[in-house]
Amino acid sequence: MQGVDLQNFAHTRSVLGISSDSRIYPYLLLIPVFFGIFIAADDQTVVVTILPEIIRDFKFTTYELDRASWTITGYLLGYIAAMPLIGSISDILGHRNMYIFCIIVFLIGSALVALSQSFYLLVAARIFQAVGAGALIPISIAIVGDLFPNNNRAIPLGILGACAEAGAVIGPLWGGLIIKVLDWEWAFWINIPLGFVVILGVYFFIQDNIRRTAPIDFIGGGLLIIFLSTLTLALSRISNLDSIMFYLLIACLISLLLFSLRIGRFRNPLLPSEMFSSKVFNVVHLTHLVIGAALIISMVTLPLMANTLLNMTPLDGGLMLMRMTVAIPVGAVIGAIILKYYGHRIPIVIGLAFTSFSFYLMSNWGLDYPNYETILHLLMLGFGFGLVIAPISSAAIGAVRIELIGTAAATITAARIMGMTLGLATITAWGMSRYSELTYKINFSPMSHETFAESQNRIIEGITLSGLQLFQEFFLVASILCLIGMVFTIFMTERAQNNE
Repeated sequence: MQGVDLQNFAHTRSVLGISSDSRIYPYLLLIPVFFGIFIAADDQTVVVTILPEIIRDFKFTTYELDRASWTITGYLLGYIAAMPLIGSISDILGHRNMYIFCIIVFLIGSALVALSQSFYLLVAARIFQAVGAGALIPISIAIVGDLFPNNNRAIPLGILGACAEAGAVIGPLWGGLIIKVLDWEWAFWINIPLGFVVILGVYFFIQDNIRRTAPIDFIGGGLLIIFLSTLTLALSRISNLDSIMFYLLIACLISLLLFSLRIGRFRNPLLPSEMFSSKVFNVVHLTHLVIGAALIISMVTLPLMANTLLNMTPLDGGLMLMRMTVAIPVGAVIGAIILKYYGHRIPIVIGLAFTSFSFYLMSNWGLDYPNYETILHLLMLGFGFGLVIAPISSAAIGAVRIELIGTAAATITAARIMGMTLGLATITAWGMSRYSELTYKINFSPMSHETFAESQNRIIEGITLSGLQLFQEFFLVASILCLIGMVFTIFMTERAQNNE
């Protein structure tokens, strides 16, 4: 797609009454970009509430329910696999062009999901849809980098993060509303008219960026896709430890080795080695990896705890999680304001201090949820996660040349998703082992002095307390992870940016 004629572009602005001298002018240009992010984030979580309808439509038996999780795992796989390649391509072909391309991929995927006549086709369509959705966030970060000089990026990056998190919060509620009045397929059909509005807005409002002149490293991109895909699939099977997992890990290691050789020998590799020569760039990636792991622990543990120990309905479990996620957009905007005046390190350290302390408080929860204290802990947790969004993204794209902004935005986003994948796999495997260890101590045989009812009550109490201890330990692990991320950040020095 070629750039819009500047005269027509100016005419469009004047018709809308937008003055290029206004301080809000670049923010107005970003409205369609932010809206696209909101739609994609909404679709990431909308499946949570429509999944029972999908299971019913495809007539799953009780023994096949684990297959349904592939609607989420598949989306995660597509979300991360192509992200670095598309981010790199966007630096070469243009951020605006690739944003529009990714929206089109997302819309085609949405239609394919709605039209799917088998579960396997639905999962394949979700993966295809996620390829487009996943790349939107790093490309949007790159567009912010194009429109704003480094010292003015904080607020738009905060708004971008707030839109993404708001979409994720609204998703389950939106899905629940749709299935009350329409079939679940409409959760995906409705993306198409909204997506066309986004395409028109981005085409007319966003100008092309400074491009990197280099051939596209498709071989390197393919190797990286194989590495990320096999790693994600292997981690999803970590509780099985079977031959399939072994072969996936072998393929993962081979593709990583070949990709590393490619970086060293190819003149224009997918991920230029100069990016990793920056201490700031490396530190924020490690920090984001840890944040992703801590975030997924909260997102998995809270609904699971609600639906098991606390005997709450799935809707109540979703509302429990929402008490955390609703504070993330607020934290994202405030984190951006702190970033603007105090640099990257301070809001990241404050945010991780909030999350670590909140997780620690949650590790002392009992069975008396909800109360004012527990609700406050969840709000504090979400606020802390929000504080780090803008400074993490700003530090990553500010540490590279302007021609590599799209690539840097993709890698920093992929770091969080990979952290979520690692965190989910680890707590799944360790959690099963730890729960078996805790319940092993329970005497399931009736004692001589007990009646049957007393024996049942004692066993139920033992199982309940074992589950509570496990969830408390999950929160404590997340608290320690946030402390580790905070240590990384403390040693991160503020430095002059490379793309003023």
